[in-house]
Amino acid sequence: MITKAAKLSYEEISLGSTWAFSRTISREDVLSFASLSGDFNPLHVDESFASESYFGKNVVHGMLTSSLFSTLVGMYCLGENNLYLSQALQFKNPLFYGETVEVRGTVINKVDAFRMLKLKTEIYRDTDLIVTGEAQVKVLE
Repeated sequence: MITKAAKLSYEEISLGSTWAFSRTISREDVLSFASLSGDFNPLHVDESFASESYFGKNVVHGMLTSSLFSTLVGMYCLGENNLYLSQALQFKNPLFYGETVEVRGTVINKVDAFRMLKLKTEIYRDTDLIVTGEAQVKVLE
């Protein structure tokens, strides 16, 4: 994982530009997210409860998984030169403790007059789509 944000200009980004990174979500990540968000739903944090659920085990919070889009935009895609304006989300499949995801963003539209980008955002576990959506980002220079 990188610790210094990218610094790209609007002109350096073209339609089809793509960024990606991988991350494994641990039980500790889920418990930290539950503590920060206040969402202690037993489906996410109680192994006994989750074992009796439809999924048979704990499910990672969808919002924890989708929060990785913030990492994508803030660290990889544009880095320090952006203002994240919106993110639409669709949750397609569950994610479970210890699974690794790939987070991807692809530029699908540029509006030069406003220095705005629209990104197709996706999170995959292998070939399974977990979360999809679109982000709107303003390039600040």
